[in-house]
Amino acid sequence: MISDYRCFFCFARTFERLLEKEGLTREEKNIFTRKMVELYDNECDNFSAPVLSRELHIILNQMTKEEDSYSEIKKKSNDHIISLYPELKQRIQNSVDPFNTALRLAIAGNIMDYAISENFNVEATIKTALITDFAIDHSHELQQALLNADSVLYLGDNAGEIVFDKLFIEQINHPDIYFAVRGAAISNDATLDDGKYVGIDVVANLISNGYDAPSTIIDKCSDEFKEVFNKADVIISKGQGNLEGLLPLNDNRIFFLTMAKCDVIADFLKVPKNSSVIFNSALLIN
Repeated sequence: MISDYRCFFCFARTFERLLEKEGLTREEKNIFTRKMVELYDNECDNFSAPVLSRELHIILNQMTKEEDSYSEIKKKSNDHIISLYPELKQRIQNSVDPFNTALRLAIAGNIMDYAISENFNVEATIKTALITDFAIDHSHELQQALLNADSVLYLGDNAGEIVFDKLFIEQINHPDIYFAVRGAAISNDATLDDGKYVGIDVVANLISNGYDAPSTIIDKCSDEFKEVFNKADVIISKGQGNLEGLLPLNDNRIFFLTMAKCDVIADFLKVPKNSSVIFNSALLIN
């Protein structure tokens, strides 16, 4: 497992913000906190951050009677990057290596993760991403794999970030590419509504993975998604949540694209915190 005890404290900070935002009473906050500790205590020997996140959001939604605590944040995130889309598109088209530029922007978009922090600067992250080397770089291997692939599956992550993914998909320009989002609202992860809102359905076959964890947990996903997953020649996995859910599969079709936004992921990958990585686990071993 990638997750460790540090993830619990990250959850504590995240849900402290949410509890304040939702205006729960002191007693309700105490009840939620006790449940969070109990859940972690029951799972700490085999701890998975995406699984715990799902369970905590279910509890919070039951207490607040809301289906999506992040709906406003997600719309703002989508609108913000949509406003940057023409400029970013032009930057890609004018670059020496459009594939590499679009890839860098796609990974830079992964900074938009409200489950980890609300304090990030998208524009500054873009500038850094365009001039900084990848800490792990299998971009050439990804490009070659895409050229030889009959079918591609792209696993999305956060709202707002998916506009960057759209730019990269346009550059990939593959005739049979699927883009998968979460099965229901969870954190600020993208859903079908978000995908349609930003126009992912125009550039890819937009599908749901059929499950509401902030990850891709194959045995919990829908049969429709599993069929697409199994037939794909190349799978692009965005973000830390998808990384944690899929890395144990040791599937050489998967290329992981993410920023190492926390110490846990950075330590696991042996890269500096906040660095960008693109890697295939089979190539990493070799």
